[in-house]
Amino acid sequence: MRITGLGHAGMFIETRGGSILCDPVLGPSFFGSWFPFPDNRGLDWERFGTADFLYISHRHRDHFDPALLQKYVPKDIKVLLPEYPTDDLETDLRGLGYDNIVYTQAGVPLEFGDLTVMVTPLRAPSDGPIGDSSLSVDDGTASMLNQNDSHPLDLEKLLSFSKPDAYFTQVSGAIWWPMVYDLPQDAKQNFARLKRDAQNKRAMYYIEKVDAEHVFPMAGPPMFLREELFRYNGWGLEDDAIFTDQQQFLDHMAAQRPDQKGYLFLPGTQVDLDHAAVTVTQTLFSDAEIERIFGQKWDYLAEQRDTRQDEIQAEEARRAPVLPPADMLTAIKEWWEPLLRRARTIRDGVGGNVRFRIGELDMVVDFPKAKVREYAGEECIYWYTIPADLVSTNIADHEIDWSNSIFLSMQFEVGRSGKFNEFLTTFLKCLSRDRIEYVENWYAEQSDQTEDAQLGDWIVQRRCPHLRADLTKTGRIEDGVLTCSLHDWSWDLRSGKCLTSQGHAIRAHAVEDALHRDATVPAA
Repeated sequence: MRITGLGHAGMFIETRGGSILCDPVLGPSFFGSWFPFPDNRGLDWERFGTADFLYISHRHRDHFDPALLQKYVPKDIKVLLPEYPTDDLETDLRGLGYDNIVYTQAGVPLEFGDLTVMVTPLRAPSDGPIGDSSLSVDDGTASMLNQNDSHPLDLEKLLSFSKPDAYFTQVSGAIWWPMVYDLPQDAKQNFARLKRDAQNKRAMYYIEKVDAEHVFPMAGPPMFLREELFRYNGWGLEDDAIFTDQQQFLDHMAAQRPDQKGYLFLPGTQVDLDHAAVTVTQTLFSDAEIERIFGQKWDYLAEQRDTRQDEIQAEEARRAPVLPPADMLTAIKEWWEPLLRRARTIRDGVGGNVRFRIGELDMVVDFPKAKVREYAGEECIYWYTIPADLVSTNIADHEIDWSNSIFLSMQFEVGRSGKFNEFLTTFLKCLSRDRIEYVENWYAEQSDQTEDAQLGDWIVQRRCPHLRADLTKTGRIEDGVLTCSLHDWSWDLRSGKCLTSQGHAIRAHAVEDALHRDATVPAA
């Protein structure tokens, strides 16, 4: 088996039973903000486009690049479609002309001669754009797991496919926190360090559980080449960004797990696998170029910035004309209010007003009343400032996921009163009837969390209130605070209060309290 890196989360897998093109992206993505790091334009995209199968893990535009597909990938290619609860990805692919769809089933292997593949999707509201997935591949000569951005909860089932010889996983998050938030600089720096640490812990958790002999960090970081975003590359010019690069994570992994074999996986990296035997060759960059990319990263990034402004300008030229404020308010009102009326759980979860300053428009979304109107001085729990051309383009495109467009572009500002509100973020990436109905049903199904388990000196509900991970496997308790290692959400066990976000309380009590209650119950 041979796996060639295509940049970011992209790879080209050659097996005895056929080849698979995974998540190919040239970009720039997210309104011209994200470019693959390092530059992957020197690859032979004509060759990679001749694959037997196409696999797009999810709809995020740093994984799904319509322009690249249109230019290089024939329409008759077989598409391995993850089994998602809504058909948005299928609709996007069919809209590009890709009709040769292979409908995969969640966690069920498919055989194509010597090639066996399995797509394992995630379906929670907070998983990517309402969905994310991983790809398992085995051809008898080797087995690999391409986990990319997904954070699976049931690893035992995933790994029952086969123990991977090579493991490819995200180590750099795709998020806008805390960079765009209205915070003091020292707070941004502190939150950025905490976020980087949480990402490292999550990646190490999976690396330890998967226990593959060979590990390849991938799926990030991006390059920010817009002038106003350039300072947020990597850990930031002022230590206030979260984007750990491949070499930084390999250094971290070597310190935490010194016996683990880890490798740079860059555009052009060729990984030849024969069961556990591996040969890694860099075909696009020389050793000296790689040393410069990571050792003199800011110089490399500055050169990329100075030579690629035409791509940014071309993206800006494709944006829709700015709508007048009254027309924009009417368009959003007609679009969002019917969704708000259907989103009772989300409305209750947000529980207040959210202000949007969009160019000359100043509007508020009243979640309790399911109304969109002009801002009139109401107290708000969140407030956004967004360029009008971005919103006008999303209205023109009827973009149903604003996290997959505006928010990941980082071309906006936001402030909040209190903690992160997951329900608000969920609403803003569920701007369609199908998505709203799905997440409302999903939240309803999560309400039954009756099973308890003992963790140390505490009895807690077994399933995490965030994404229902099994806390007997992912939870740790220190000083009365429970933390789920998958996403670093925490709870004060004495009160049951979530310390990470509004709502999401946990059921818990100390073992000694339970023993005391049992001792005071009269004998029958």
